[in-house]
Amino acid sequence: MMRSFADALPPAPNPAFEPYKVKAVEPIRLTTPEERRDALERSGYNLFRIPADLVAIDLLTDSGVTAMSARQWGALLDGDEAYAGSRSFARFESVVRSITGMPHVIPTHQGRAAERLLFQVMLSPGETVPGNTHFDTTHANIEARGTTAIDLPSPATHDHAAEHPFKGDIDLEALEDLLTGDARVPLVIITVTNNSAGGQPVSMANLEAASALCHAHGVPLFLDGARFAENSWLIREREAEWHGRPPLEIARAMFDLADGCLVSAKKDGLVNIGGFLAVRDDAVAEDVRRLMVLGEGFPTYGGLAGRDLEAMASGLEEVLDPAYLADRINQVRTLGDTLTAAGVPIVRPPGGHAVYIDGRAFLPHLDPLDYPAQALSCALYLHAGVRSVEVGQLMNGRPGPGDVEVPVEHDLLRLAIPRRVYTSRQLGFVADALADLHRARAAIGPLEITDQPAALRHFGATLRPRVNARPERTSAAPSVSS
Repeated sequence: MMRSFADALPPAPNPAFEPYKVKAVEPIRLTTPEERRDALERSGYNLFRIPADLVAIDLLTDSGVTAMSARQWGALLDGDEAYAGSRSFARFESVVRSITGMPHVIPTHQGRAAERLLFQVMLSPGETVPGNTHFDTTHANIEARGTTAIDLPSPATHDHAAEHPFKGDIDLEALEDLLTGDARVPLVIITVTNNSAGGQPVSMANLEAASALCHAHGVPLFLDGARFAENSWLIREREAEWHGRPPLEIARAMFDLADGCLVSAKKDGLVNIGGFLAVRDDAVAEDVRRLMVLGEGFPTYGGLAGRDLEAMASGLEEVLDPAYLADRINQVRTLGDTLTAAGVPIVRPPGGHAVYIDGRAFLPHLDPLDYPAQALSCALYLHAGVRSVEVGQLMNGRPGPGDVEVPVEHDLLRLAIPRRVYTSRQLGFVADALADLHRARAAIGPLEITDQPAALRHFGATLRPRVNARPERTSAAPSVSS
């Protein structure tokens, strides 16, 4: 019998391309080195202050910069703009409940609004809130309540080069010590994935153990679930028990371990604005709803339009598509592996939403208080028009004894990759630019702060190249502006 044409073919290849096609494009303006130098000087060497139209590839953040799908754009037209009890809220509530299993779903305009509302209800001065690593707005909102935010990262976090699969874990021994000590702990927050620790995932085993500890001590556990889908996929890839399981099943298992969650939907909600708070406790939910009317709006819209709720509902469904997540994680991994091959020191292994460069290892000739990761971010913009963000000394530094700033543990440069926005060729350009800088790294010099706000200083601080290096670093190379 003759074999059919199909029988004679080899097995079909796995698609090595993005699982979507482009339906609209936005032109990129290419600037000159002179324009970029002028922009740096006018911005006070703070990339938050640089106009977006002077940026070629924008990796400042993955928050709110997603390319929405055709389905989401269509959902905008279905938005019910009723002030109270809209059908768009009902749909949004149903989707969030199906993912989290939590009965109370409260929309907010973004994640930090959810933080503020929850913390106003649950935190009091003198208390302590532990977490695996609090991100900047979480830390600031906790401290604004007169409460102490404390980070308990996994010991594996400290070795950037180690190929540990779950560096985002919370330190269980340290958490148990805190819960059994004298500290008053109103809640524990675990961020998935752990943004400040290099975008690293948290394992299901760690979440299960942390949940058991918290509940044994009567302390509620909350998840910061801004990147819950990416964390679910990395659990699927790296934790044997969960290999091949549907992302929705894994996400639900994570949320089932928690008493509530705070979510910025501007990440894994695949939208440009929006977030939510979901809780199990009836009293907490009622207190939040009463409070939010003062600032956020009625509890069924939370400062958002009905069309925003529709887009979020669609995005939360789309983000759990295995084809999307496989491509998303692979895009980040490819950039990280390319940089490693070029000798660029990054936090290994690459995580879910960003690649983090070790600023101090990249620029060992700079003192930690010379803001090496910030200096590198400025050099990357000057060289290639690529905007990134520092997650290190500038973001997290605080005055120590005698009002002198003390070095923080990690000084990282984050390349946050927007979802469904940049192609592999564009990210290849970023890798080439960083390889150039690595070869010429001795020419990148120190920075110093000239002005800074009291809180979240990295958003508004101004800096300048340090004219004279610190005495112990007198051989440092000229600054990036020279």
